[in-house]
Amino acid sequence: MQSSWSDIRHDFPILSRTVRDGRPLVYLDNAATTQKPNQVVDTITDYYRSHNANAHRAVYALAEESTKMYESARDKVAGFINARDRSEIIFVRGTTEAINMVAYAWGRANVGKGDVVVTTEYEHHSNIVPWQLLTQEKGASLRYILMDDEGCLMLDTLDDILDEGRTKLVAFSMMSNVLGTITDVEQITSRCRRAGVPTLVDGAQAVPHMRVDVESLGCDFFAFSGHKMMGPTGVGVLWARKSMLEKMRPFHGGGDMIREVHKYESTWNDLPYKFEAGTPNIADVVGLGAAVDYLERIGMGNVRRHERELTAYALAKMADVPGLTVYGPRDPDRRGGVISFNFADVHPHDVAQIMDEDGVAIRSGHHCAQVLMERLDVAATSRASFYVYNTKGEVDVLVGALRKVAEVFKLG
Repeated sequence: MQSSWSDIRHDFPILSRTVRDGRPLVYLDNAATTQKPNQVVDTITDYYRSHNANAHRAVYALAEESTKMYESARDKVAGFINARDRSEIIFVRGTTEAINMVAYAWGRANVGKGDVVVTTEYEHHSNIVPWQLLTQEKGASLRYILMDDEGCLMLDTLDDILDEGRTKLVAFSMMSNVLGTITDVEQITSRCRRAGVPTLVDGAQAVPHMRVDVESLGCDFFAFSGHKMMGPTGVGVLWARKSMLEKMRPFHGGGDMIREVHKYESTWNDLPYKFEAGTPNIADVVGLGAAVDYLERIGMGNVRRHERELTAYALAKMADVPGLTVYGPRDPDRRGGVISFNFADVHPHDVAQIMDEDGVAIRSGHHCAQVLMERLDVAATSRASFYVYNTKGEVDVLVGALRKVAEVFKLG
C-alpha cells in the first residue's frame, strides 16, 4: 500500500480545487463516478502521444504496441476479478451495455413465453429496464426479490419464485447504489445453481470497493464499469463463463468480430473478439488497466477497511443531526460507503444546493432506482458516497453542512 491515505490524495489534483467562492471541494459523489489519479490520466495521455494506432489490424510498430497495451489491460482485469480465462473478459462501454448484451445475446435465445426473470427491489434501472424489454417482448414475467425495512433482501421470496420452476435468470446487484447494502451473492447463486438457474451480478458498486472473485461468487455473468473505479468513462467489462459466451450470438456485427464474411453468411471470431465489434475504445481500456494497477498497489482489503471506517464514523455523526432519516443497514459491515438520507419535508435538491454552498458535492434524486424509491415511499433522497481519497475531516464538513440544512429549515 502507498505510505498513507493523505499521500493518495496528492495523486488527484482535482481534490485541491476550490468551488463556490473559494470553498475547498469535498467530493462525495463517488457512487456516480470517481475522480481519476494522475497515473490514469498520464497513461491515457501517453497512449495518444506515443502509441496511438488501431489494435489487432496491422503489423507496424505502433499497431503492435497498441495491441499489446490493449490486451495487457485484459490480462490485468482478468487477474483483478480472478477470471479463469482471459477470453471471458469482454470490453464494453459500461455496466449498462454489459447487461443489455446479456439480455439481447443470451436472453432472446433462452427466455420465452411464460418464463420468469428475477431481479430485486433495490436495482439500478440498468438492471431492470433491459429485463422489462425482454420479458415484454417474449411474453415472460419479471419478478422481484423483496427487501425488508432495513434494506436487506428477503431471500425466502426468491425461494418461492424458484420453486415455481419457470425462472430462467436471476439478476441482482452486489451492492446497492442507494442503500449501500452488500448482497450475499453466494447465498443467491448457490440457491439458483440448485434450481439450475443462471445468475447475473451487477458489480458496478462492488468492484471498486472490495475484493471480487468471480469464481468463488458462483455467478454466470458479472458486469462493472471503469469510471467508478478511477478509470475513464466509456469503458466497462462483462465477464461471463466461457461456456455461456460460446453459445451466445454476437451482440454487434461489424469489423473484427468475424472470421469470414461472404455475401449471405458470416462466421464469428474467437472469444473475446466475437463480442468486440469495430474499433475498440483502446485508450480508455488502457486507462482502465492503469486504474487496476493503482487499486492493486493500495490493496482492495485496505480500500474496504478504509471505507468501512469512514462509513461507521459518518453514520455515528449523522445520527445526531436533527430531523435526518438515514436509509439502509445500520451495521457498517453489511454496507458499503454509500449513505442515502432525507430531511422531513425538505426536497433533496434543496439539501444538495445548500450543501454545495459549503463545497460539499453530494447527489440528490432517485439515483436511477425509482423502484426502490417507491418501496421507500419517497420521491428522492440525498446521497453521500465515499472512496479511498475521502477523510474523516471531510465527513465532519458533510455533517456540518447537514446541520446547516437543519438550521435553515428549523428542524429539531
